[in-house]
Amino acid sequence: MPELGLADYRELVQALEYCVLLHDAKTKNIIWANKAACELLGFTVDELKPLKAPDMSSNAEQYRREIGVGWLQRAVDHGISATEWCYRSKSGEEILTEAIAIRVDLRSRPIVMVQFRDIVEEKAVQHDLVRTEGRLTAFLRNLAEGIVVLDEDGFVAFASESAAKLLELDVTDLTGADFRGFCAGDSREALRLMMATASPDAPPQDARYRLRTAEGTLRWFSGSCQYIEIESDLRGHLLLLHDISDRVRAEEEHRRDLQNLEYLARYNAMGDMAMAIAHEVSQPLAAAYNFLEGVRGRLGPALEANEPAAWGLDNAKLQIERASQILRSLRRYVVRLEQSEQSTDLNGIVEDCLYFVDLRAKSHGVELVLDLTAEALPVRCEKVLIGQVVINLAFNAIDEMARWPEGSRRVEIGTRRVRDGAELAVSDRGQGISGIPEGRIFDGVFTSKEDGNGIGLALSHRIVSRHRGRIDAAENPPRGAVFTFALPLDPGAGGDPAPE
Repeated sequence: MPELGLADYRELVQALEYCVLLHDAKTKNIIWANKAACELLGFTVDELKPLKAPDMSSNAEQYRREIGVGWLQRAVDHGISATEWCYRSKSGEEILTEAIAIRVDLRSRPIVMVQFRDIVEEKAVQHDLVRTEGRLTAFLRNLAEGIVVLDEDGFVAFASESAAKLLELDVTDLTGADFRGFCAGDSREALRLMMATASPDAPPQDARYRLRTAEGTLRWFSGSCQYIEIESDLRGHLLLLHDISDRVRAEEEHRRDLQNLEYLARYNAMGDMAMAIAHEVSQPLAAAYNFLEGVRGRLGPALEANEPAAWGLDNAKLQIERASQILRSLRRYVVRLEQSEQSTDLNGIVEDCLYFVDLRAKSHGVELVLDLTAEALPVRCEKVLIGQVVINLAFNAIDEMARWPEGSRRVEIGTRRVRDGAELAVSDRGQGISGIPEGRIFDGVFTSKEDGNGIGLALSHRIVSRHRGRIDAAENPPRGAVFTFALPLDPGAGGDPAPE
C-alpha cells in the first residue's frame, strides 16, 4: 500500500471536525489552520496569519497575549501544554474551548500544533474523534487520550504511544499483549460484555475500567468501545481511554462524607432523644426519692424494728440514686456545646466517657484497665467529638475482646504527654490488624464486626484530623492491636512540654 503524501495528510487534516491551528515554534505566529478552525472562528487562513492573541481572544484578563504566548512556549519547552482558552470569532462571538498545544518537530522546522474544541460540544467532538481515528494516524502520539484497538480475542492489535504511557509500557510491549490481563476486578467481565455486543452499526458504549499498570498501580479509566474497520488491515474494538483516577477518588471521598454526615445526624438525633428522656425520667425519679424519704420519716422508730422493710427501703434508695447517676452521666456527655473549640483536659474527656465504657466492658465480661497520667493534658477541641473518638476506640476494643475466652478479655486505656501533644492509647489482646491492607483501616471499609460498617474508625480519623491531630493503629505484641490518637497541647494553658 503506497505511503500517504503531503497532499493526503493535508486533506486528512482538512476533513477533521477537530480544530487545528499551527504556530511557528519561535515566533508563535499562525502559519496554517484547518477548515474546521476557519469555520469556527470565521476567518480564512490568510486572515488568521497576521492575527495576534488580542485579535482573536476574549478581552478577559486571563486571556492576555502574554499568557497565551506563555502557554505555547510551555508546549515548546515540555512537548505538550493544555489549557482552557476563550477564542473570539470574526463576528465577535466568544468561544470557550479546551485546547492542547503540542510541539511537533517537522523536517522543515519545529511547530506548535494547537488542537481545540468547543467544550459545550465535547461529547459530539469526542464521537467524531473516534469515528475519524483512521485519519488521525499521524497525530495519535500527540493526543492526551489513550487509544487501543483489540482483536476478537482481546489482544492489542494497535496502541498509541499515549495509551502505552498510561499503562507504563512501551508501545512495542503493549502491542500484542492480552489487554484483559490489565483489567482488575469486574473490569475484565465488563470488557468482555462490551466486546460481545459491539458491532459496526452500533453506537459507542461508555464504561469505566480499573486497570493495573505494568508497575502494579491500579488506576481508573473511562472509555468508549466501538467496533471499527479501517481500510483492510485494521479492524476490531476501538477503546478510547481517559484517566479518571482523581475523579473516582473524589467520588469515593464524597460518598464517605455523606455516610459520615448520616452517621452524625443519627448521633445528634440520639443525643436529642437521650436529653429528652433524661429530663422526663429525672422528675419521677426525684419524686420517688422524696416518697421514700417520706415513708422513712413517717415510720420513724418503727422502721428500725422492721429490719426487712428498712433493707428494702435502703436498696430502693440505692437503685434510685444509681438511676440518677446514669442520667447525670448521660446529660454530661450529650449536652450541646457551641460549635467552637474550648480548652479542656483530655483526662477529663476520658472520665466523662468512662461510665459508658465501663458499662460496655462489664456487659461483655471484659477487664478494663485505666492508666491515666496524673498531670493535666490541656487540649483545644470540641469535647463531644473527641469523646466520640474515645468511645469508638474503646467500644471497638471491648467488642473485639468479647469474642475471646473469659480470663483473657482485657482492654487498657491510657493517656500520656508526648512532645507538644497529649496522647490516648486503647489496646486489646485480640486478633490484631496484620491482615488489614496498609492504609485502609481508616478509610471506612474495614470492620471485624459481623454487623459493622467501619464508619466509626473513618469518622474518628476525620474528627482527629479536623483537630490537627493524628490517629494510628499498630500491632500490640504478642497479640492484639493498639489504637492511639494525639492532639496538640493548648499553648494557652501553660505547662512545660514533655522531654524528647
